[in-house]
Amino acid sequence: MSVQVVAAKMAEVELKDVPTGKDLPAESPVTPTSEGKSLARNDPHEAGSSAATSPAAEPSAKAGEGSLGLLTPNPAKMPQASAMKRSDPQQNGGEAFVNRDGTVAEAPRMKKIQFADQKQEFNKRPSKIGRRSLSRSISQSSTDSYSSAASYTDSSDDETSPRDKQQKNSKGNGDFCIKNIKQADFGRREIEIAEQGKATGYGDEKLWWAAPTSLPRLLHPTAAVLMETLSALGAQCRWAACNIYSTQNEVAAALAEGGFSVFAWKGESEDDFWWCIDRCVNVEGWQPNMILDDGGDLTHWIYKKYPNMFKKIKGIVEESVTGVHRLYQLSKAGKLCVPAMNVNDSVTKQKFDNLYCCRESILDGLKRTTDVMFGGKQVVVCGYGEVGKGCCAALKAMGSIVYVTEIDPICALQACMDGFRLVKLNEVIRQVDIVITCTGNKNVVVREYLDRMKNGCIVCNMGHSNTEIDVASLRTPELTWERVRSQVDHVIWPDGKRIVLLAEGRLLNLSCSTVPTFVLSITATTQALALIELYNAPEGRYKQDVYLLPKKMDEYVASLHLPTFDAHLTELSDEQAKYLGLNKNGPFKPNYYRYENTSKTTSAPA
Repeated sequence: MSVQVVAAKMAEVELKDVPTGKDLPAESPVTPTSEGKSLARNDPHEAGSSAATSPAAEPSAKAGEGSLGLLTPNPAKMPQASAMKRSDPQQNGGEAFVNRDGTVAEAPRMKKIQFADQKQEFNKRPSKIGRRSLSRSISQSSTDSYSSAASYTDSSDDETSPRDKQQKNSKGNGDFCIKNIKQADFGRREIEIAEQGKATGYGDEKLWWAAPTSLPRLLHPTAAVLMETLSALGAQCRWAACNIYSTQNEVAAALAEGGFSVFAWKGESEDDFWWCIDRCVNVEGWQPNMILDDGGDLTHWIYKKYPNMFKKIKGIVEESVTGVHRLYQLSKAGKLCVPAMNVNDSVTKQKFDNLYCCRESILDGLKRTTDVMFGGKQVVVCGYGEVGKGCCAALKAMGSIVYVTEIDPICALQACMDGFRLVKLNEVIRQVDIVITCTGNKNVVVREYLDRMKNGCIVCNMGHSNTEIDVASLRTPELTWERVRSQVDHVIWPDGKRIVLLAEGRLLNLSCSTVPTFVLSITATTQALALIELYNAPEGRYKQDVYLLPKKMDEYVASLHLPTFDAHLTELSDEQAKYLGLNKNGPFKPNYYRYENTSKTTSAPA
């Protein structure tokens, strides 16, 4: 689950038996943590009845794939069995069809069929792609093959910037900016597939609100399901991308056709990126009161351009390590003027999205872009947080030799105990075949390291920020850039050495592959609950600081996704609950409990 900025009007939602700020007494203080504030109430044994259903959204699976047509022979038009072919220099260029009785049969005539529309479309595509060959563009390993099939159905104005187009949906609404509204049918099919995997219980909430919300996220089918879920709960949403490569144009078209204000398309320029964010929030007669951010760019833009908007904004929900770090910086400097919810460090986000999702998507992204064979390859992973753990586990399972760099001694010890060699980057930079950054920091791989890499080294980023790899230092006259396929560049040194840079240093799994639908459903459900919690909280419940989601809500999100596996939870007896000092309905772990392999970091590894 990529669209980065979403603005919406939120409405009040009452969740049955799910603790929200509305349920908490205004005078009851919250318990702070070292880096954020827990939202849990003072009474750890607070009763909670059976969990009511809550909105959940799950990222998309692929849809709208073209089917293969089988050519069936027509017996009436096939040559008779009695005919045979022999050489005859007098007819048909030296060949003739002769019957057994000696008479010459007329040779079949081959007619070349030419489709004018296809020819025109075929000729137009290379003019945009440039050096990339047709075989590359339709290769199964091409990044276009996973999400852009529908995008190729109509290329009549592919070369026109969406900002220069005047598009309207079937209802005459033009409050959006996307690649091509004609792709809406393909996008709707993808969204429908994504909806099949969302958590149970969606749609049972009682609506009490009507509020505007601003959201920055990816624009995958999963994000579309989240957006439609929020709309069904009464929110008025405006959406923009958090990554210039992660938008699926078909999904954006489907949302625009459905009446949503979406400003995103795949392959935005830097200027387009900020323009879309501005269009998302700078609207006459419309004021957001909630922000759903991914990376902190929307929050940064409002602080920079429209600080007065925060007078009516009730809260911020942030899901990335980069965005959370920026929120803590604002809080430390006393500049955070609204409450913020740190979703990134919730258990359901850390454990499932960061770890399990990245464990699968790192392999998918590398395979789609480079066709690399992992067995025997030497790989260095920078950072051993949850994202780094997932990447290392996947690569090790595929037979790669994995090194780890880390600044945190606890995470470093975990890496050693998991069987990885801990090194400094300069110790292995000359010998590794693949470099992966997973820190959320800046300048992790600088020009000095890039100069020392071996020929053919693959360089990519799994952290959120595009500054982990110093790509700007590679844009110099002495280096040559060659685009070899979608989001794959060869950077060539004067001596002929080249490195393979993926997605220009931006997030690999969002830019070059798909993201597992199920884990994004978990994250999206957590985000929806966090938005509802902040919006419905009594005045004064949350101060101008960064908070963590209550453990009860984490457990509730997990319980919504268990039916997918036909899983059955064991229930405590009254005697057992009394012995453990727990409420039978949870929460079952204290806020300080650290789940296996889950480390809490905000300034270093993601």
